[in-house]
Amino acid sequence: MQEPKGTLIALGGGDDDGLISLIRSEICSTDSHIEVITTATLEPMESGQAYKEAFEELGCNSVRFMHIDEENEPDKPQNLERIKQAEVIFFTGGNQLRLKEFLAGSKLHHLMQQRFQHEEITIAGTSAGAAAMSNRMIYEGYGSYSLMKGEVKTTDGLSFINNLFIDTHFTERGRFGRLAHAVTKRPEFVGIGLGEETGIIIKSANHVEVFGTGVVTIMDGSKVRYTNIPDVKEGDPIAIENLTMHLLVEGHEYCLTDRTFRPLSQQKRSADAATAK
Repeated sequence: MQEPKGTLIALGGGDDDGLISLIRSEICSTDSHIEVITTATLEPMESGQAYKEAFEELGCNSVRFMHIDEENEPDKPQNLERIKQAEVIFFTGGNQLRLKEFLAGSKLHHLMQQRFQHEEITIAGTSAGAAAMSNRMIYEGYGSYSLMKGEVKTTDGLSFINNLFIDTHFTERGRFGRLAHAVTKRPEFVGIGLGEETGIIIKSANHVEVFGTGVVTIMDGSKVRYTNIPDVKEGDPIAIENLTMHLLVEGHEYCLTDRTFRPLSQQKRSADAATAK
């Protein structure tokens, strides 16, 4: 299967001015069509208008927002036409289960996936909008309870990329346990924990680069030698041996295909900066 031509950008939540500035400065021009999807939030008008104004303050002049829920079905002809024109699709925060319930499996969703696979489109999101990007997403597991068997729940996501768990508000809400639990149960998945005001750019479904002020946590369960998860009963604490973890900050990269960590070379950073101008 060919590598997708699209780019994913995911933010861990919190203040998203840095994400909006990144999209404007490195991804799109003032005339690019930006579509904000407000399905995850329970305050769609307020959220959509706020993002529209934030992009417009940076000079973007073609920004619209779209709400899909039980009263606004996704596959209206005007929605499909707008997504055909979009160069950036931005998913707001809220509750990621709403994205699965009201958007996943629709014609609109399939159109987004097809465009991401075959065109140079950008899919961006913050908080819930970031957590839903992969083919599986974590939606439950809190504090110390997340280290008890059965307390971490996952479900289908939007499948712009496969075999990732993207968890948000990671350090601020103590989500280390649930990501460790998730990748140990599904070692074919890489876990990515995003702190607030910190995010990742994923190109070619492989190269993960960091932006923002905080830390990105990478968890790899592929080298786990032992876990008691298959043997203990629901509610019992779990044991894991040899879980691999990396901490990335801006200027570093993680490659998903070979699961390697490296600092970005000065030459590469300079080339990227030149390309963005």
